Amino acid sequence: MNSEGILESGSILLRAPEPEDIDLMYTWENDTQNWKLSSTLTPFSKFTIEKYISQSHRDIYENKELRLIIVLRDGNRPVGIIDLFDFDPYHQRAGIGILVADPSDRKRGIASEALQLLINYSFSVLGLHQLYCNITAGNLASLKLFKKHGFLIAGEKKEWIRNGNTWINEFFLQLINTNSQKV
Repeated sequence: MNSEGILESGSILLRAPEPEDIDLMYTWENDTQNWKLSSTLTPFSKFTIEKYISQSHRDIYENKELRLIIVLRDGNRPVGIIDLFDFDPYHQRAGIGILVADPSDRKRGIASEALQLLINYSFSVLGLHQLYCNITAGNLASLKLFKKHGFLIAGEKKEWIRNGNTWINEFFLQLINTNSQKV
């Protein structure tokens, strides 16, 4: 843990979505370029995003997900989203996804910093045994990011994602918390 707090570092912080994030989240969630990375097929309505934000105060144990806004501390500017999904408290695992929305904010270490904060939170606060993610074979930046943080490729799903008239393989990556209690 760092001196700033479990969801903060020197240059970013992760915070719960606020009502003023609705338009931004609406834009990010409905950018069809992002759909290719998240297996999304349909747009989100503002109503759906408003409803999510209004219920985001609920515990991760109830919602089975946690979505956090990535904010640059310099200027207090939201730049993306990082989330835990398919939270399974019995098996102590969750999926993890990340988006740094504007290409000009990428390759600056923001995603890496956010990922490390959420890994620390997941293991030290939530007590998870493992995190996992699914990354398409062509998404080299995400593969590099997650491998840098210790995620290992556990399998490859052949022709898993349809992309127009072609099929893309998808990797399944896991990060095991070596400090978690053995059951």
